[in-house]
Amino acid sequence: MGRTGTDRPRQPWLHDLLVAVDGNATVLSGMDGDIRTGAEGLFVDDERVLSRLEVTLGAEATSPVAAEASGARSEFVSAARAVGDNRLESTVDLRRSRVLSPGRMCESVVVTSRAIAPVRAVLRLTLAADGAGVSAVVTGQAHRPPVAPSSTGATAAGPFEFVLPRHRTRVLLEPPPDRLEPGADELVAEYDLDLDPGGSHRTDLELQVERTVASLFDADPGGGAVDWSGVRVESDEPRLAPLLAQSLEDLQHLLLRDPLEPADVFAAAGSPWYLTLFGRDSIWTARMLLPFGTALAGGTLRALARRQGRHDDPAAAEQPGKIPHEVRRTTHDLGTIGISLPPLYYGTVDATALWVSLLVDAWRWGMPESEVRGLLPNLTSALGWLTGDGQPDRDGLLKYVDATGHGLANQGWKDSSDAMRHPDGSIAEGPIALVEAQAYAVEALQGAADLLDALGQEGSDRWRAEGAALAERVRSRYWVDAGATRHLAMALDGAGRPVGALGSNMGHVLGTGTLEPAEARQVAAALTSPDLLDRFGIRTLGVRTAGFNPIGYHTGSIWTHDTAIAALGLAREGLTPEAGVVARALLDAGEAFAYRLPELYSGETVLRRPAPYPASCHPQAWSAASAAAVVTVALGLRADLPGRTLTVRPGPNPPFGALVVEGIRFGDAVLTVAANRDGVVDVEGLPEDVRLVTSA
Repeated sequence: MGRTGTDRPRQPWLHDLLVAVDGNATVLSGMDGDIRTGAEGLFVDDERVLSRLEVTLGAEATSPVAAEASGARSEFVSAARAVGDNRLESTVDLRRSRVLSPGRMCESVVVTSRAIAPVRAVLRLTLAADGAGVSAVVTGQAHRPPVAPSSTGATAAGPFEFVLPRHRTRVLLEPPPDRLEPGADELVAEYDLDLDPGGSHRTDLELQVERTVASLFDADPGGGAVDWSGVRVESDEPRLAPLLAQSLEDLQHLLLRDPLEPADVFAAAGSPWYLTLFGRDSIWTARMLLPFGTALAGGTLRALARRQGRHDDPAAAEQPGKIPHEVRRTTHDLGTIGISLPPLYYGTVDATALWVSLLVDAWRWGMPESEVRGLLPNLTSALGWLTGDGQPDRDGLLKYVDATGHGLANQGWKDSSDAMRHPDGSIAEGPIALVEAQAYAVEALQGAADLLDALGQEGSDRWRAEGAALAERVRSRYWVDAGATRHLAMALDGAGRPVGALGSNMGHVLGTGTLEPAEARQVAAALTSPDLLDRFGIRTLGVRTAGFNPIGYHTGSIWTHDTAIAALGLAREGLTPEAGVVARALLDAGEAFAYRLPELYSGETVLRRPAPYPASCHPQAWSAASAAAVVTVALGLRADLPGRTLTVRPGPNPPFGALVVEGIRFGDAVLTVAANRDGVVDVEGLPEDVRLVTSA
């Protein structure tokens, strides 16, 4: 429903909104800073604790001029053309600075006059809160009426607060307004401004948010618990440094503390709908960031291990040894699309293998051995799930099927119901065996065998043999011949037939040890063909597939992390030219989105820029972490601290020219790694007993 008067039109799409985030809190507003409708609001612990914040000056709304968000901060500049002495050129502006911090949102509103005559106008702030849950907001079903503000002071003059189902939002204003009027569904504060030429007025608004009802997963912000302050990039490519800096800033404010052990932090999946622990997303984020330290990996591994499956519970898709998909504060009810997930949900086929590989990679980057050993019981359980009896059949492949009718129909990262398509566009029926899930398991089993050998543990021969057998099953069953080309199917369907549409899933197989070198080159050729590779990344589905849609969620759009994983795989296979091309595509996308890489977007261009996906979340953890993956690809970086080896292999023509990266952490050592335009490598800070590998 549209609004009238001075209100701007409704803006239902996330890409139109400015987003700031700090752990369990996120605020979404229009480019003028106002919160009015749709998905806008201040959300804390998945509850909308502020649903309206309008600032007006005079009789008309101000006109947005500029806006920017980074991490927990937002800045807005608007012109107040309804006041002052020049209607053609504004002489009065309004500047808003907004900052999120634990339990608070603080905002300053500064009105400045440059008129040649005194300016008299009313500054009005209107606030409301409806307490809508994030599930209702995301599905457009948030119909809770705003609650009435109530006074917390000794008199009716306030301060005032909004009492919501799970929180209390207290409103503080400095200086006190000339009028403070509580209504049935809003709180209005007014200031009578009388500004001389060059004069200004500042109002400070503070919202204090307090939990009043405990929930399953009351996670607090973890910003600052991981130190990336020493990470610096210098390059011939000037866009690389701002991309990494913006990404690390956003990631700091996506960190959450595990409520079961606050010393451990992990990355929430993203704002605004996924500010919680996600198995797959949080793991990939920590994995991409390993060159900058193992603390995030350790916290992520332990947070997930505490919730590792222990029982068979079909309602939650839980099985012994299985790593969960997501943790919510309440039931995640998306009834409009037939999905209702319990607070602790295990509907993921890939998080368990990815957890194992994160543990192995963190060990190789120097995670303390005591931390690694502390997770060995969880490793054993995870390996048991990967090779155990929890599968729908006994053909040796990892599969999924939703047994509840209200869980996720697809349980890989492409989890929309129409993601798995045959070349004719028909949707594959389950149980589904994703190609990347098999490859993740191959890598996990082989890596775990290496880890167990190094730590003197038993079982490595079994897991290594299981991994080799699974790799052979992939190579024998997943290839699709399509005319002159050959590629891996996205999956096998319930009848064992290849889901043969050309899809990006095969990029996740690269670098896992599943393929022979010649097979990896065939996958690389398919990934970088015009059917899949766009200027801004790798499409999820080939352009000649029936049902291709450049703005479809998993049917032709470009996902940042998906492209980054393919680039990492290409680099690990030694296919450095192809890896460089894909990495540069991400850099082009980063520039187009002001260096805040979104969840997904369309390669279909608008004025030579990628078209945004209207409902794309931003910042998104594994999208932001993809900037670190780009650096890893550019350097050809791999670590093996237990083997006393560091590999830096950028190739003879690095994709970004000369490159220097400070703040790489290799165990206790802090390194500066440089590669010149010819790919010649220099490393400062490397321990003397570590061998540097720079060539194949």
